[in-house]
Amino acid sequence: MGRYVARRLLQMIPVFLGTTLLIFLMVYTLPGDPVRGLFGDKGADPATLEAMRHKLGLDQPILVQYWDYMKGMLLHGDFGTQIASGRPVTDVLGDAFPVTLRLAGMAFVIEIILGIGLGMVAGLRAGRLADNVVLILTLLIISIPVFVLAHIVKSVFADQLGMISPNVSNEATWSELLTPAIVLGSLSLAYVARLTRTTMAENLRSDYMRTAVAKGLPKRRIIGVHLMRNSMIPVITFLGTDLGALMGGAVVTESVFNVKGVGGTIVDSITRREGTTLVGLVTILVLVYLFMTLIVDLLYAVLDPRIRYA
Repeated sequence: MGRYVARRLLQMIPVFLGTTLLIFLMVYTLPGDPVRGLFGDKGADPATLEAMRHKLGLDQPILVQYWDYMKGMLLHGDFGTQIASGRPVTDVLGDAFPVTLRLAGMAFVIEIILGIGLGMVAGLRAGRLADNVVLILTLLIISIPVFVLAHIVKSVFADQLGMISPNVSNEATWSELLTPAIVLGSLSLAYVARLTRTTMAENLRSDYMRTAVAKGLPKRRIIGVHLMRNSMIPVITFLGTDLGALMGGAVVTESVFNVKGVGGTIVDSITRREGTTLVGLVTILVLVYLFMTLIVDLLYAVLDPRIRYA
């Protein structure tokens, strides 16, 4: 197991470098000049613009800029400085990520509890009324885009019924984040429910399940140990990659509910051409994806004893 983890960590290095290089090239080759944008319609003389570009290192070749960025990040934990405000990007990340992490964490917990719960109910009663209700409900959720669902929830429960606050305050308390978390995790919840239902319905017809029943094992052990452990492998795969997707996909939800997190910072960075901030945010999301895939692979061996890593 230790050799496998070490090998996977080494494999992450070229993936991380390649991904960050691609993101860096995409961000810094976009049309527009972030330095000129600081002056708005007033403009500035060419000498001032050139001096600011030189100070920020934007007059260097793109690969040199990438090398300086990676060197500062890996050696000193320095993600650069915002062009407009002059704040270190690490401070911006420190303000944005805790909020989004709480939002994504709540959505993830809701997704696990309700998604797997509904999937179990449907899978154990495949073809019956409960199964059909779950399938119709999840299909309805999947068919509604997240931004549409967010506006519907806000319009009905905030504007018309007054049950929730239309916007999340700067403190972003747990109670305020509950509604955005439900909206954010709704699509993934539906996929988890359908995936759990499908795998459980298939495994119920497997030979090892008939053998367990023939041995006279308790029903709780048959479902909880034999059925669930084998059915959870594809679900765990989806959940592992979905945590990063929830953090990156919070852009729409955070915009609708005015959450001051990663999503709003990404939109603001794109608007202002704050390439350093944008690259720093996406770099953290890449790291989350890489480590979540490693954790998912390790969980396979826990769920299925037949899986061994050399």
